[in-house]
Amino acid sequence: MILHQVAQHADDLDRAVAFYTKLIGEPPIGIFDPPGLAFFRLGETRLLIERGAPKALIYLRVDDVRSAVDQLRADGVEIASEPHVIFTDELGQFGPPGAQEWMAFLTDSEGNMVGLASQNDPVD
Repeated sequence: MILHQVAQHADDLDRAVAFYTKLIGEPPIGIFDPPGLAFFRLGETRLLIERGAPKALIYLRVDDVRSAVDQLRADGVEIASEPHVIFTDELGQFGPPGAQEWMAFLTDSEGNMVGLASQNDPVD
């Protein structure tokens, strides 16, 4: 079983499409308006931006949360929670043993919270 699709709420579809196009770095694979739907490809999972969807908390994996937040801040994105280490994976349960799990949170153009996550070597 794999995750097929995640939906995220949008009040303004055009604004949300512009935001997620910049965030993801790829244009949507389809826009259907009406009824107010836009689809993005995230690996094997589709991200659906929909006027009628409830708000959701989604997490996106990035190469390095700290670098991603620096770029997003420069682009004017509201950072809700600064990059921080969630835990160090000593046993390698979620990735390489000893890697640090970093997270940060931003607010998208529609007021939804979006988490960013990365696994990085420990910081000295």
